[in-house]
Amino acid sequence: MSGEHVLPVPSMVLSEDSGLSSELCDAVALFADRAAALRPDFALTPENASVVHEICRRLDGVPLAIELAAARLRALSAQDILLRLDDCFALLTAGSRAALPRQRTLRAAIDWSHDLCTEQERLMWSRLSVFSDGFDLQAAEQVCGGDGIDRQDVLDLVVGLVDKSVLAGEERGARMRYWLPDTLRQYGLERLATSGEEHALRERHRDHYRAVAEQAEAEWFGADQLAWFTRLRAEHPNLQAALEFTLSEPGQAQVAMGLAASMWIHRLGFGSLNEGRQWLGRALALDEEPGPQRAKALFVDGLLAVLQGDISAADSRVKQCRALEAALGEDPDLLRIGMTLAGLVALFQGDFVQAVPLLEDALARHQAAGDAGHAAVTSFMLTTACPDPDDPAGTVHAERCLALCEAHGAQWSRTHALWALGLDHYRRGRHQRAGTLVRHALRDKPLSHDQWGVARCLELLGWCAAAAGLGERAATLMGAADATWQVAGSALAGLGHLQAGHRHCEASVRAELGDATYTAAVDWAAGV
Repeated sequence: MSGEHVLPVPSMVLSEDSGLSSELCDAVALFADRAAALRPDFALTPENASVVHEICRRLDGVPLAIELAAARLRALSAQDILLRLDDCFALLTAGSRAALPRQRTLRAAIDWSHDLCTEQERLMWSRLSVFSDGFDLQAAEQVCGGDGIDRQDVLDLVVGLVDKSVLAGEERGARMRYWLPDTLRQYGLERLATSGEEHALRERHRDHYRAVAEQAEAEWFGADQLAWFTRLRAEHPNLQAALEFTLSEPGQAQVAMGLAASMWIHRLGFGSLNEGRQWLGRALALDEEPGPQRAKALFVDGLLAVLQGDISAADSRVKQCRALEAALGEDPDLLRIGMTLAGLVALFQGDFVQAVPLLEDALARHQAAGDAGHAAVTSFMLTTACPDPDDPAGTVHAERCLALCEAHGAQWSRTHALWALGLDHYRRGRHQRAGTLVRHALRDKPLSHDQWGVARCLELLGWCAAAAGLGERAATLMGAADATWQVAGSALAGLGHLQAGHRHCEASVRAELGDATYTAAVDWAAGV
C-alpha cells in the first residue's frame, strides 16, 4: 500500500556484560522467567549467569528458541543445555502443547519458514550456510552463483531472504554485510549436507577467500591498507573455515601453506601471532616437499616466531629456508626473503654487527625487485640495528622508511616508520621530539588493532619519560608495555634488540624511585 512502512522486529537485546547485573538484558530475563515457571528453585547466580547469556547469544536472542531452551531445564542444567546447542534441533523440542504445532519445536518453526520460501530461495539458503559469521554480496555471487542459480539472480534472492527475515543485513562502512542467524545456519547446513553440493560449495568458498587473501597481500602496502585490515577482520571466521577445509583435504597442503602465508599482514595488523603460527605449523607438517609455497610459509612462520621472541624457532626456519635455496636453485624471491629473515633473527638477538650487512643485502634485493613495501620494512629493521648515535645511517634508514610509507599512502606502515624515527631521535638525545613522534604513531594504532606495535610504542615512551626524569610515569608505561606484549602473544624477554634500552631505563627509574615504588607502579599498570 502507498505509505506503508516496514518495521523490522529484531531479536531480543543481549547486553555486552555476560555477568549478573542489576538490570538483566531482555533475552536473559526471558530465559530466567520461563525457567522459574518450570523450576521454582531456579535463579540466576554469578555462577550460571554467563552460561545463560551464552545460551541466549547462541540462539540469537530469538524468543521462541529461548523459551524452548528454558523448557529443557526440567531435566538439564544450564551448562548441559549450552553443551548440546550444536544440535539445537534435537534439543529444542519441548514446547507447550497449547501452542500452534509450528511453535512446539524449533525445527517445526523453521520448517514453516522454509516452506514459505521459493525453491530458489531455499537453495540459496542452504548454500549461504557455508559462510561463517557473515558475507558480502560479492562473496555470495562468487560462491553461490551457478548450478541452478544465475549469478545475476543472487541479489534478488538475497533481498528475498532478507525480506523473509531469514537473512539479517547491516551496512558496515562502504559494504553491506549479511548473515544467517546461527539456528538458521545450522538448518541450512543440514540441507546442504543432504543436497550433495556441500563439498563443491566448500571448495568455492575456499577459492573465493584464497583470492581475497592474495589480493589483500598484493595491495598491502598502499592507500587501502587499513581498509584491508577492516575487511580481513570481518572475514576472519571465513578465512579460518577456508583454512580448516583446505587442511582436511588430501593433497592440498601446498594450497594451505599459500593461504596461511598470504595472511601475514593480517596477523601483524590483527595481532594474532599465535593463531598464524598454528595454521602455518599444521600446513608445514603435512608436506615437506620443496616448493615456493613452502619457502614462503617458512619465511612467514619465522617472521611471526621472531616477533614473539621465539628466536630458536625462527633460527630453525632460517636454516630450512637456506636448505630450500639449495634445493630450488637461485630463486631471487627466495633469496631476498631468506636474507630478510636471517637479518631479522640476528637483529632480535641483539647482534647488530651481523644483522646490518644481511639487512642491507636484503634491502638492495627488494629495491632491485621494485618491492617498496618490503624495502620499507627492511629500512625499519635497519634503523633499529643502528644504535650508534654518531652513525647517520639510522636516520637515513628511518627517513627512507617514512618517505616510502607516505609516498604509497600506507597509513599503518607509517605508524611503524614514525616509531623508528622516534627511536633514532631518542638515541641521539632528542627525547622530547622522540616522544612526540611515538605519540603520533600510537594515535593511529587502534585503527589496525596492532597490539605488538602498541607495546613497542609504550616501551619507547617509557624510555623518553625516564630520560625526562619522570620516573613514576616511566614505570607505569613500561608496565603497560609488559601487559600489551602478553596480549600480542610476545614477550620483551625474547626481543634482544630492545633489551639494552629497557635495562638502561629500568636501572635509572629504580635508582630514582626505589625498588618497591618501581615494582608497584609496573604491577599496577600491568594489572597484576
